Amino acid sequence: MALMIDVAVSCLNSIREFCCVFWQIEEDVKDAIVYIDAGCTESFQLAGAFPLFLELGARAVCSLENMTSLDAVPDWNSKFDCSNRIVIMTCRLLNDAHRYMLRCLSTHEGVHRCTVFTSISEGSHSACPDSPLGPDAYREYETLLAQDYNEHTKTSNKISKDKGVPKFSSALESLTMEPITSDNVGDSSGDADGLVVSVHHFPLIICPFTPRTFVLPSQGSVAEASLSRQHEDSLSFGLPPISTGSMSDTDDVPPGATLTAHFLYQLALKMELKLEIFSLGDVSKNVGKIMTDMSSLYDVGRRKRTAGLLLVDRTLDLITPCCHGDSLFDRIFSSLPRGERFSTQAQLKRGVPSIDRPSLDVQVPLGELLNEEPSKIKESGLLEGVEAFLRGWESYTSSDPQNECDKKSTTKWSELLNGSLVATECFRGTPYLEAMIERRTKDGSVLVKKWLQEALRRENISVNVRARPGHATKPELQAMVKALSESQSSLLKNKGIIQLAAATAAALDESQSAKWDAFSSAEMMLNVSAGDTSQGLAAQISDLINKSALAELQAKKNEKQDSSSRGLLSFRDALLLTIVGYILAGENFPTAGSGGPFSWQEEHFLKEAIVDVVLENPSAGNLKFLNGLTEELERRLNRLKSEETKETPSDDQLDIDALDDDPWGKWGDEEDEEDNSKADESYDDMQLKLDLRDRVDSFFKFLHKLSSLRTRNVPLREGSLASESSFPGDPSGNKGLLYRLITKVLSKEEIPGLEYHSSTVGRLFKSGFGRFGLGQAKPSLADQSVILVFVIGGINGREVMEAQEAVGESGRPDIGLVTGGTTLLTPEDMFELLLGQFSHF
Repeated sequence: MALMIDVAVSCLNSIREFCCVFWQIEEDVKDAIVYIDAGCTESFQLAGAFPLFLELGARAVCSLENMTSLDAVPDWNSKFDCSNRIVIMTCRLLNDAHRYMLRCLSTHEGVHRCTVFTSISEGSHSACPDSPLGPDAYREYETLLAQDYNEHTKTSNKISKDKGVPKFSSALESLTMEPITSDNVGDSSGDADGLVVSVHHFPLIICPFTPRTFVLPSQGSVAEASLSRQHEDSLSFGLPPISTGSMSDTDDVPPGATLTAHFLYQLALKMELKLEIFSLGDVSKNVGKIMTDMSSLYDVGRRKRTAGLLLVDRTLDLITPCCHGDSLFDRIFSSLPRGERFSTQAQLKRGVPSIDRPSLDVQVPLGELLNEEPSKIKESGLLEGVEAFLRGWESYTSSDPQNECDKKSTTKWSELLNGSLVATECFRGTPYLEAMIERRTKDGSVLVKKWLQEALRRENISVNVRARPGHATKPELQAMVKALSESQSSLLKNKGIIQLAAATAAALDESQSAKWDAFSSAEMMLNVSAGDTSQGLAAQISDLINKSALAELQAKKNEKQDSSSRGLLSFRDALLLTIVGYILAGENFPTAGSGGPFSWQEEHFLKEAIVDVVLENPSAGNLKFLNGLTEELERRLNRLKSEETKETPSDDQLDIDALDDDPWGKWGDEEDEEDNSKADESYDDMQLKLDLRDRVDSFFKFLHKLSSLRTRNVPLREGSLASESSFPGDPSGNKGLLYRLITKVLSKEEIPGLEYHSSTVGRLFKSGFGRFGLGQAKPSLADQSVILVFVIGGINGREVMEAQEAVGESGRPDIGLVTGGTTLLTPEDMFELLLGQFSHF
């Protein structure tokens, strides 16, 4: 039987331990206001942890970035009984979260105790170059926060007595706070002097999609930290560089690698695991080295469960997250809108930017699904109650409550029911997301339909809908969701499956599924062409570019007829397919051309196709490599259109010219000026086209770098891990790297480039006792009952599904596999990383 590791339960247990230690002994949180930042919000929302906070006595759980003075109001009628304790939880570096914490303390008066919990350890603060704090980071920050708060409070009190308006110190000039006047600022100097600040480490703030799958909070310091510095082997700040084997100097490790190493080390300590660390890729090797350097004889000698940790660089397999695989989980996260990010206002640090990862908060459009047809939910009174709650809250912040209520009454009722996915929602003990992430689109949607039918039977609700066994469509799911949502009790009791079914229906909608299927078909054609000739593959890419450009121009001309272009790929989509095509070409035709996988003539046609598209529609794609040229290209296009209009004058204009008595009067200086103007415009057009071709050339140089991934990535050179075109009888032909890697690990095959990081005791045996024949044998990942695979750079749902398939096919039911990654990747995310603002070309 497999030794199971449940990361979702571990996350909740971590909160419970935190509650037992700090709430019952110090009583910091009971009747206190708990503030959590955006990253913690993602984590606790997916883990379903919010009810736990309220059950254990928290006065309120509020957003740190969106904090207001109303957070201190205990109920609707009391305005004076303010809490004097504040708890702040953050997954950012303390210096990054400082302005929010200082704003929070300055807004709430009479605060005597502030307890800060951060998921970033003291070692991370000390090792990270972006942090000014040292080895004793927590004690240092306690002093700094108290000093800044006291200084600000004294300054505010002094100026409020003189002018009634506070003047913030230079450290607070960027803060946005309510004006503090003499009416609402009491004599708080004693409170300021008596403020007690304590900082503690709170690890395991993760986003668990399932008990065996997790990523890091998208708005936390670890996920936002850069994974690469700009050099010839780098592709993007958000991805590890190409693993050429030259990145051996740990002094030049990117901040993202350092923070990831400290996070995984603390994760192992929290889950009481002794890790046998293996790595594949340059950044992964550095992470493994940092983790082993942090280990000690005490850590190794403690009684812990052993587990294998496999670190993998995302850059070893870029094609899998770029493609649109058969995964319902990926469809949902690609189709549905995400929550908004909070601006960090600290993008550039030591020349390395922080990465804006998309939010993991999926906005499920339940209200829109119910609003498409008449529904009894409008008559249930639930919506009126929610709207009345919002009106009452807004009336406290408005000088004209009646006007605010009128504004709120115009809010679409459908928006009030929108929700999010929660990983801990389950059906008879089986988490919904776990069962769905390990299934393909058809099987996953049928399973959601089955759960809905079970819920309807429990509620004794009958639905008149025509359903086909073995299939699930949006109309079927929509009808069952509406029936299950008609009463408040049924809606609240079955909220987990209702939200998941609404998300599934939105992903299966024709407007979303048609585009996903078009992508999938195009990727299949590219894969087939890659197994034939380079000419055929280049022709497929050129055809996709031209067709997408034509479809985009037609859609632009017929903006009112959106349905006519439904399912067609845009020019931006064609560029993503171009990336896929070049990676496939590099794997199949590595020596076709001098600088890339295609011949000069084949690539010339591709360049001309892109140049023509940009000249016809400069704003198509909103591309980084056109920054600075887009406006000039737009002006050129508008000028050419105006000239075409002038060249076709109306009949009235022709008659006037015919009656002109002096047709020779237009000759002379005016004609010379006109010729000179046309010559200047012609020169400008020529220069603009040359600049455009230079930009396109640089874009194709970047494509050459992508096509060289197989030959430049050391672990892929021998071909045993590189993806191959599928052929009959080969089950791994279209599988991602994780599937092939786990399959080889469990079958104990030799994997080129896989490095084992010896523990402290292991290094001691190897260097000292080894000479006496007492050396320690190198362990194998296949011998571990628990294997944690962590992809530095991110994972997607298809890889999680294939990883579990690899374990199932290995005949090893005793293996407990946990997959994790820096973030959750979609094809659109990959486009932004490779061609967006964080790209290195």
